[in-house]
Amino acid sequence: MKRTATTILATAALLLAATGCGGNDSAGETGADGSKQVTLTLNWVPYGEHAPFYYGLQKGYYSAEGIELKILPGNGSGNTVKQVAQKQTDFGWADSPVLLKSVASGMPVRSLGAYLEKGPSSVEFFTEENIKTPADLKGKTVGGTPGDALYATFPAWLEKNGLKKDDVKVVNVDAAGKIAALAEGKVDAIMGFFHDQAPTIESKTGKKVDVLLFADYGMNLLGTGLIANTQTLQKDPELARKFVRATQKSWAEAARDPAGAVSAMTALAENEPAPEVLTKQLTLNLPLIGADGPPGVNTEAQWSETIDLMSRYAELKDPGAPNAYWDASYAAQG
Repeated sequence: MKRTATTILATAALLLAATGCGGNDSAGETGADGSKQVTLTLNWVPYGEHAPFYYGLQKGYYSAEGIELKILPGNGSGNTVKQVAQKQTDFGWADSPVLLKSVASGMPVRSLGAYLEKGPSSVEFFTEENIKTPADLKGKTVGGTPGDALYATFPAWLEKNGLKKDDVKVVNVDAAGKIAALAEGKVDAIMGFFHDQAPTIESKTGKKVDVLLFADYGMNLLGTGLIANTQTLQKDPELARKFVRATQKSWAEAARDPAGAVSAMTALAENEPAPEVLTKQLTLNLPLIGADGPPGVNTEAQWSETIDLMSRYAELKDPGAPNAYWDASYAAQG
């Protein structure tokens, strides 16, 4: 019988239910063995990018820090940030541009480091479209989801690459319907995270997919990373340090053993893609991690670039300095 991440803490969940506790009221609850029960909510249902978490769970990196981890699926970075802000989960895994907008709106959350330093934002299309550069998008129809960072910055990305906004027809598509829109020929291309969607599209359609990364053509937005509630950080900074330390080790070791990471996720996750899709997703994900130092260690310049782009093109009001959104001390701990 498959052992899932959900069943790993079944006993803990029953304990919480029995005591009437919920959400972040259980953050750092101490078990009989002295371990702390912690939840991590992902940005989406499990896909290859998340394999390092399951690898660390299986290898005991979290338990070695005294953490009994439960990994929960998400439903978009915006919802994950809200759950962290409302103390419904202890830590979150969310897209950095979404975090910026959330903090600007008053949510008490902070990044503990963006692990994807090269953002996965891209335009995806079938190879048969023969699109080689942004200029080849002229006259094409591109599906995008209003409200996300890709949609907001796409016109500026076009302009940066010599195209006018009207050179490309943008069709509004719900996030869950973008892959179907491309597969059914309703659009020529879609905006999305290439390392997640491209392998899925290829698996569903049997067609080869090519991509144009925003970051390769003049516009890099930091990708997904760890987030926490500011009150959680004030209440138990040592728990956050331990959680980040275990996560950094999980990501570093998974990069050295991708097959093992896929195997761990297949064994522990629920509703994950097929192993061959997971493998492709993780393989595309790994080069997005910064090569200079441990995973999740960022620079002020990287955050400033993303903040500036969001301020200019995505209505990020009164942006402020990077430390308004990101606490560098956790990922950079000695």
